[in-house]
Amino acid sequence: MNTEGAHLLEHLQTPAMMVSRGLVRFANTAAKALLGAHIVGQDVRIAIRDPRAVAAILSEDGGAARVKGLSTGGSVWEVDCRVVGPQERIVSLYDLSERVSVAKSHADFVANASHELRTPLANVIGYCETLLNPKAGGDEAVRNRFLGTIRHEAQRMQALISDLMSLSRIEAVKHEAPSESVDMVALAHEVAGEFRGGAPVSVRANCTSAVIAGDRGQLSQVLRNLIDNARKYGRPEGLVEVSVEAASTGWVLVTVRDEGEGIPPEHLPRVTERFYRADTSRSRAAGGTGLGLSIVKHIVERHRGRFDIESRQGVGTTASLMLPLRTVD
Repeated sequence: MNTEGAHLLEHLQTPAMMVSRGLVRFANTAAKALLGAHIVGQDVRIAIRDPRAVAAILSEDGGAARVKGLSTGGSVWEVDCRVVGPQERIVSLYDLSERVSVAKSHADFVANASHELRTPLANVIGYCETLLNPKAGGDEAVRNRFLGTIRHEAQRMQALISDLMSLSRIEAVKHEAPSESVDMVALAHEVAGEFRGGAPVSVRANCTSAVIAGDRGQLSQVLRNLIDNARKYGRPEGLVEVSVEAASTGWVLVTVRDEGEGIPPEHLPRVTERFYRADTSRSRAAGGTGLGLSIVKHIVERHRGRFDIESRQGVGTTASLMLPLRTVD
């Protein structure tokens, strides 16, 4: 390979190498970082240990192939080979990992959403068909019971669609940093005051105000979701405590703690995944959509903060978010 060709390949950020007569004659810095500096002078079948990729590289007309695990176990790469002369090829490697991961996430999301909607919809249709039967529909007790179930399932679908729309709106603006001034102490008192009956909600703070740059509507949604979860899964007579603590480090810590049964440790790493439920039957019975904590996580990330959940079985669960305080000019 001539010096000019090597110079051009070296300036590519994409891993690239020149293969001549089956040997790697040159590899740019990106290719060496990916496959190791030792690949120069090596047989291409050893440098890239994938039969389909090697077949594409050594074929007369070149070609392309997808390879898994070149960089990490779950990575996906496209190996593209172009013939540039007798027995000479330029091989470029393109990282498709993120694209494949996003496509899989979207496919999983659609499948999960469809599944979540299919069950209550099937129940609604089934009960409606039963009520159309004169014998069942004419019995007032049966009719009222079935209509109650239909209403419950319809409300479940309505809640799911609302959360799906909310998640979509959040993702649409996730790269836009919010700029509204929001006092987290005042907001915590306001949202806690919305809850009546059931487990009592208390608010304590180590300051009179803690102002951050935020989206008031989204932050209200975060507190509402967390308090609602704490009341659903805490003890009926247990206290739900909201705490706001401003620190000299420039952050504010907001926690929502319940006195419930807690979450088993094996479920904690996944509770913010879409549609994941630690207790499926209990969550659905309580009206959960499986999207609440995912929405919370996305909103906190948009606010350049951190979200975490700690739980001890038999003691309770604490959801916490750290948000940067607004700097005073």
